[in-house]
Amino acid sequence: MSTIKKSGFITLCGRPNVGKSTLANALVGEKVAIVTNKPQTTRNRICAILNRGESQFVFVDTPGLHRARTRLGEYMVDVVKQSVSDVDAVLLLVEPIPNVGAPEKELIARIKTLACPSVLVINKVDTLEHKEALLEIIQTYAREHDFTAVMPISARTGDGVEELLDLLDGWLPQGPQLFPDDMVTDQPERQVMAEILREKLLLCLDKEIPHGTAVEITRFAQRDDDVIECDATIYCEKESHKGIIIGKGGAMLKKVSTLARQDMERFMGAKVFLKTWVKVKENWRDNINLIHNFGYRDE
Repeated sequence: MSTIKKSGFITLCGRPNVGKSTLANALVGEKVAIVTNKPQTTRNRICAILNRGESQFVFVDTPGLHRARTRLGEYMVDVVKQSVSDVDAVLLLVEPIPNVGAPEKELIARIKTLACPSVLVINKVDTLEHKEALLEIIQTYAREHDFTAVMPISARTGDGVEELLDLLDGWLPQGPQLFPDDMVTDQPERQVMAEILREKLLLCLDKEIPHGTAVEITRFAQRDDDVIECDATIYCEKESHKGIIIGKGGAMLKKVSTLARQDMERFMGAKVFLKTWVKVKENWRDNINLIHNFGYRDE
């Protein structure tokens, strides 16, 4: 018998690299969204699910709002805009600087059209040398919008995360349990595995190359001895990029695959046998059919 009496959807939005995925992971206490220090790491809408007492929170982690340069970029921006609507609360994550940029202004304009509570979440406060600088940041944003609440936090250290949950708990409507107890994300296991491998490409490769990669899990099977066999194809946009991803004597691909396999095993709680290939698909980020094939679909 479910003990959940309240449930609701809460959107996390903000510019790229502001810490949305780090916060989503901190809120649910597990890695459900990939995290790197590169912008536009998140491409899809990801739900992170937390059961806490009699409440079920469904956090919607979105791509960073940015100026789209490809069809994939346009898809990512559409995901953000669709996600900042019909939710029970919205969190605008911002850097701890007293300046409201164009992405923030666009998101605030959208937030103003919603009939739900909004929280200005000032992330990365652990990087502030002087805490009194917070006041200037709060005043700067107050001139743009009358947020329901302001929460200074550090998603990286966890500072302020429990207080944020306490605040949000008060806004959840009465409602049934939306997801099963053991579910921490709405992403299929294959999609999580693909995202883990893509995260390692982002971490290990430089400049534009990792942004031009997509990962497709072509085989995913659990053997009788519980070992998971996972075949993955990494797509890139140029033959020269393929050489860099594979590396001298296959060294880079081996490094990426080993790091990915370790995270996959942690996520699945089982041994993973991972095989990876690299293929070239020129300009796939502007091919809507390929974008859909790689798992980036409208809801």
